[in-house]
Amino acid sequence: MAHASGETCPDYTMGSRNDKKTIANEREGLNSPERPESQQLVISPVPIQTARAFIAWTQPRFALSAGAAFALGVQTGDGTLVGVALIGWPTAWAFDDGDTAEVLALATDGTSDASRTLLCGVWLLVRELDCWRLIAYTRIDDPGTDLWDAGFRVVPRPIGWHTGSRAGDVARVLWAIRDAGGRR
Repeated sequence: MAHASGETCPDYTMGSRNDKKTIANEREGLNSPERPESQQLVISPVPIQTARAFIAWTQPRFALSAGAAFALGVQTGDGTLVGVALIGWPTAWAFDDGDTAEVLALATDGTSDASRTLLCGVWLLVRELDCWRLIAYTRIDDPGTDLWDAGFRVVPRPIGWHTGSRAGDVARVLWAIRDAGGRR
C-alpha cells in the first residue's frame, strides 16, 4: 500500500489466533533459542485485555491510556504472541478530527520485524476504517526506527506547541503516516 512518503508496507494478511492460548502459556516460547527468528509473522485482532496484559508483562513501568478502540497482535506461525498494539482515537483534541487514529501503545518481545509488521498492519486496518492519518508518539530519547521503517515521519512542532503538560512528563516526538489521497 503506497502512502505519502512513497514507500510501501508489504501486503499482510490478517490471520486467526487460537484464543485458547494464554500469555502465560506463550511465555515459554518467547525467548527460546529453538524458535527461529525467520518464522513468518501473522497479524490478527486480539482482545484488548490480552493486549493490556502483554504490555504490562513486557513493559511493567508503562502507564496505559484508558480508551483503546481495538487491539492487534502479531504472532509467529506457531501462534506465539510476540507483539501487540492498542489503537484508539487521538488523545490530543487537535488531532481528534474523525480522520485520524492513534497508536496508544505498542509492545513486542524483541522478535525481529515484529514492530514494523504490527505498525504496517495497524496502518492497513485504520485505512479500512476510512482514516487517512495514523499518529504515534515516542519519547524524545527513542529514535523511532520501527516507526520510520513502517513509513511514519516526524511531524514538526508548531511554535508554542509542547507535549509535556503534567509534572514529570517526558518530552515526546509526534510521528504520522498519512494517505496521499486523504479527504482534506
